[in-house]
Amino acid sequence: MQPLVDQFLDYLSLERGLSENTRLAYGADLHAFLEYLQQKRVSSVNDVRRQQVLDFLMDQKDRGLQANSIARRMVAVKVFFRYLQQEGLLRQSVTESMETPRLWKILPDTLSVKEVERLLESARSRGRHRLRDGAILETLYGTGLRISELAHLTLDDLHFDDGYLRCFGKGRKERVVPLGGAAAASLRAYLAEARPVLTRRNPAERGLFLTVRGRPFSRKTLWVLIRNAARHAGIAKHVTPHTLRHSFASHLLANGAPLRVIQEMLGHSDIATTQIYTHVDSSRLKHVHSRFHPRA
Repeated sequence: MQPLVDQFLDYLSLERGLSENTRLAYGADLHAFLEYLQQKRVSSVNDVRRQQVLDFLMDQKDRGLQANSIARRMVAVKVFFRYLQQEGLLRQSVTESMETPRLWKILPDTLSVKEVERLLESARSRGRHRLRDGAILETLYGTGLRISELAHLTLDDLHFDDGYLRCFGKGRKERVVPLGGAAAASLRAYLAEARPVLTRRNPAERGLFLTVRGRPFSRKTLWVLIRNAARHAGIAKHVTPHTLRHSFASHLLANGAPLRVIQEMLGHSDIATTQIYTHVDSSRLKHVHSRFHPRA
């Protein structure tokens, strides 16, 4: 089960944008859980039973762990199982009905519109791969895709004439996302001028965004590209691929987009996830209140 934990921890860092300290904390909690399962001769996540999770928590209490530490370990196990289920690696999460504090309270920093413009301009105007890098960032911000979804895009997923792209989200669920004018223009320029150069080594490659070796990007390489672009743009915030996804949703919401529409574009199966994931700034709350409340 350790490879699954490693995969989950990479997901926390690369897609959720959580800090290294948070990653280490989840890693320590899950290591303790795996060690307990090993003692009980449980070798597969699909063999874990609800009672075993409860027994693990009682074991931690008997070892002297404080209540907040036990609660944190419960959250780590629950989030881990939920991730595995979403990825199709777990048939059913035995922790789903177990009460825990609200998940994913830590949201990534949101970029302002001006910061997004600085980031995009930095990528478009710097380096010999500026057309490709600019198209990557324009697509992330313009569509709200997860970094894994962007990494797996192919030429066949683009539908310029109809104004959308197709992607496959968690559980290989297909969805259609509108492709705005700025992102479409950036993609057209990349496809016309930059991508043909990158495919010289491998002309048959169908992946959309390619490295200098003519191969599709990995999630980790894309993360590094985005981090470097943010640094060159002079943005002090901790910018990750998830920051752009969060900014996409937040800017839509701030400009009046219905939450249900944002939910569909993000590929969330539950509206509650979208409500946690997006936020409304205080200025918009005041504007809505003053506009609609009869005694404002």
